[in-house]
Amino acid sequence: MIKVITYGTFDLFHEGHYKLLQRAKELGDYLIVGVTTEEYDQARGKLNVVDSLMTRIENVKKTGFADEIIVEESQGQKFSDIKKYDIDIFTVGSDWVGVFDYLQDYCKVVYLDRTKNISSTMLRTKETPIQRIGIIGTGRIANRFIPEAALVSGVNTQCVYNPHFESAEIFAKKWGIDACKGIEEFFNSSDIVYIASPHETHYSYIKQSLEHGKHVLCEKPMCFHKEQARELFEYAKEKKLILFEGIKTAYCPGFTKLLGIACSGAIGNIRSLEACFTKLEDENSRELKDIQYGGSFTELGSYCLLPILKIFGHDYEEVRFETIKDSNGIDIYTKAHMRYANGLATATCGLGVKSEGKLLISGTTGYIVVEAPWWKTSYFEVHHEDPNEIERLSERFLGDGLRYEISDLLSMINGDTRKDFKLTRGDSETIAGIMDQFLAERNGVV
Repeated sequence: MIKVITYGTFDLFHEGHYKLLQRAKELGDYLIVGVTTEEYDQARGKLNVVDSLMTRIENVKKTGFADEIIVEESQGQKFSDIKKYDIDIFTVGSDWVGVFDYLQDYCKVVYLDRTKNISSTMLRTKETPIQRIGIIGTGRIANRFIPEAALVSGVNTQCVYNPHFESAEIFAKKWGIDACKGIEEFFNSSDIVYIASPHETHYSYIKQSLEHGKHVLCEKPMCFHKEQARELFEYAKEKKLILFEGIKTAYCPGFTKLLGIACSGAIGNIRSLEACFTKLEDENSRELKDIQYGGSFTELGSYCLLPILKIFGHDYEEVRFETIKDSNGIDIYTKAHMRYANGLATATCGLGVKSEGKLLISGTTGYIVVEAPWWKTSYFEVHHEDPNEIERLSERFLGDGLRYEISDLLSMINGDTRKDFKLTRGDSETIAGIMDQFLAERNGVV
């Protein structure tokens, strides 16, 4: 007898789950299925699980493929189960390729191709639709997005569009999704549009997506003009759609905790904030070659402006820029100085100059410091006048962090607006306005 084992959450049971179990069963004579607990899902970074453990077990049972169902509760259990049940074949979906190769010393490991084009559900007990995500753009951030989306229950990455179809084909083949030749085909295959295209195309793609009745998650900066941002948010509101800007820091749990501590009075009244984010880009990269929209501030400024706006608000009195430019006129290092009625703030960004990337929040009785990478806030310290009085706080930051914004977007689509404070419409509009002023000054428009 050939024994096979597989594992999964099996939330919102759908066609892809059914086919995976069917193919797993075909690999041998006896199939054991491990269904994860809610606690283990949270520990491994799976977000937004909807169905209870008992419901998920029952849905697996209804397929008739499982000869035995067990519960997976901890990370090391797979090895123990392989030994305990004398397993011959371990199998999971192809989105986990390579992750479980270490088990090859104990049994055969098989990665099964994922099911594309999930559009229907099977054995469903709840009316929670699975949202199909379509991606516009095939660059670095789009490649990070797909594995993060796979860890959010209730969404499925369906297709990709790039006006250069060859790029879309390569990307689609890598991730096992569809490449769309035309934009209409793309919209027909999507419920949520994730925009990861060059900055200057964001406005047009957002507007087209909203016109086609799609929710939108757009990478930062969403727009370069405040009026455009206002127009898009009004249009989304009119169409009863969600428009979301993807500044991932805003949605990570550690950053939310940081803001709560900072604004609680723990360091008195906040009077100063310094945020720095620098990285050294290749001189031939888009960021340093795009004369009109490239540069340090357009690429990284949204991150550094975020804590300033969350703590001091939108009503700044003045913003002043100091830049170091490359020979082509693109800024390789920029400081944005902002003055408020009761405070000062500085946002420092660099793609060609390296600096200490930290976030420093100063108050009348102490300060908070978050070392780089503070935009992935997982640890920070609260200091006071007494150097021995230091409070150290931490919070998990999983993977690339995109799963947090995807999860919050899905919650809002499903009617939960309790998380919209993390990045408000006002925040996005203000950032667009500051970007507008910066580009006008850098490019000599004013």
